[in-house]
Amino acid sequence: MELGTQFLKREFAIAFTRRDVQDARRHLDSFCVRSLMSEVNITEIVQEKFRGNWFSDWNAETRVTALYLHGGGYSFYPMGYAHFIKLIMRAVKSRTFALDYPLSPEHRFPAQLNSALNAYRWLLENETSSDHLIVAGDSAGGNLALALLLAARDAKMPLPALTIALSPATDFDGEYPSIVTNQGFDWIDKQMLQQWKDWFCEPTEYRNPLVSPVWADLSGLPPIYIQAGRAEILYDSIQVFAARAREQGVDIIFDSWEDMNHDFQIFGPALAQSTEALRRLGEVVELRVRRPKHTEIFSTADR
Repeated sequence: MELGTQFLKREFAIAFTRRDVQDARRHLDSFCVRSLMSEVNITEIVQEKFRGNWFSDWNAETRVTALYLHGGGYSFYPMGYAHFIKLIMRAVKSRTFALDYPLSPEHRFPAQLNSALNAYRWLLENETSSDHLIVAGDSAGGNLALALLLAARDAKMPLPALTIALSPATDFDGEYPSIVTNQGFDWIDKQMLQQWKDWFCEPTEYRNPLVSPVWADLSGLPPIYIQAGRAEILYDSIQVFAARAREQGVDIIFDSWEDMNHDFQIFGPALAQSTEALRRLGEVVELRVRRPKHTEIFSTADR
């Protein structure tokens, strides 16, 4: 994990020295993650208002669907992300539609949210029951998953059975101690966060609830499941969001892992904590989506 963290930190640091964001993307696409992708069926979908890919294999149950929103600071979608999506898909045992939303800085807020809403609406209109629909995302994608949840609620759309947010960005405006204290352990840093914020939206939007859900009215939301590492720079802001959601009556569980940093689930079976986190995803989906009548109210579980 420490070697992987140093590798990711180094490659992202190099990417940020490139002359423009297109060159940075090419750099991140120049390395791949070892994966058993041959066992996964990937089908491209191109619609007028969005595009993405279906991920499915023998283990995916067609009755349950996941809409997955990738991370990357709203600016990157490296080819290696397919490995992470495969890990999530196999953990939740559901066919998964991974949205290829427009990237910043070419496309700024709310372009990504509009794309996610269009994909969400399309799934609901194409024989996907909201009772068997999961909205999930990591990092910026976790932020987008929460924003989608808020926008769908306000538009009075059917809400998903469960929203999963892995290491989500929850506050574009606040300063939190973990941004400094955990910077030596994480593979993203404060400078990267600021660049991604500048690319994504104007500073006047930082407290927009659809940008920083920590400032939102969270009442009336369906169940939310969050995972984070206690060694990541976003940890404190994620804690604050989880606490505010609980105070407003949201059915929420926040699992955290000691010594783990941002998106640690990406290490898959190579790391015990990652393996446990992925197993836990499947457990929560089983209880909340497949057998909801037998589920007790979520509670905080630090690990």
